[in-house]
Amino acid sequence: MIGAGNVATHLALALVNKGFVIVQVFSRTEKSARELAEKTGASFTTRIEEITGESGLNIIALSDHAISEVLEKASFGSSLVVHTSGSTPMKVFKGKVHNYGVLYPLQTFTKGSKLNFSEIPLCIEANTSTNLEVLNHICTVLSGRVVFMNSKKRRTLHLAAVIACNFSNHLYSLAKTILDEKGISFELLHPLIRETTVKALKFSPENVQTGPAVRNDLKILEKHMELLSFSPELREIYTILSESIRKSSQDKNDKQ
Repeated sequence: MIGAGNVATHLALALVNKGFVIVQVFSRTEKSARELAEKTGASFTTRIEEITGESGLNIIALSDHAISEVLEKASFGSSLVVHTSGSTPMKVFKGKVHNYGVLYPLQTFTKGSKLNFSEIPLCIEANTSTNLEVLNHICTVLSGRVVFMNSKKRRTLHLAAVIACNFSNHLYSLAKTILDEKGISFELLHPLIRETTVKALKFSPENVQTGPAVRNDLKILEKHMELLSFSPELREIYTILSESIRKSSQDKNDKQ
């Protein structure tokens, strides 16, 4: 396991729970490398040059810019090497290792947050049919949702994931900021957030959009802008998103 961050930790523990053996953990930070190694019964190293090339599978679970550095300094021999990035194309391996592929888990990972790995979509590809079979075998043990996907489609999926997950979470954070400003508990929004998510999953999201922008309620929109007078940045975000919602709603009505 090359990496000891959020993705690496969840993936390593999921593999161990299914009976796979983690031989070695690499991390630049000794503390994180040691912690994951102790949890998985593996050895660890903080030097790229010491990464073992004798394991059956090497998983690079690092930031995108760190993948190339690992490939330049490590020697993998004939081992299968994969990365877990949603946006880095598989061709990053070409000419640097013999057997390679991608294992992209479509989920947001945080250490300490429990996940049911069997429900996580695992998007895979490989440079040969044999390597793809190996990856498919491993991934079907981990999850009931294994998807064969090339780099081009995976980049699009990653973009959609960033909007659905990271952008939404940032909006939750902004909502909390607004409430904190007036001493109102963010917990009051919890039921609303849960119901919004449930509806988005149960129905097509555009069919359950609500709010003043959908109704084109200019008076409410204006009042909200007044309340956001303390933050020009929030006013801009509110304006852009409201206009996008209003336009999407109008386009939907025009098609009906």
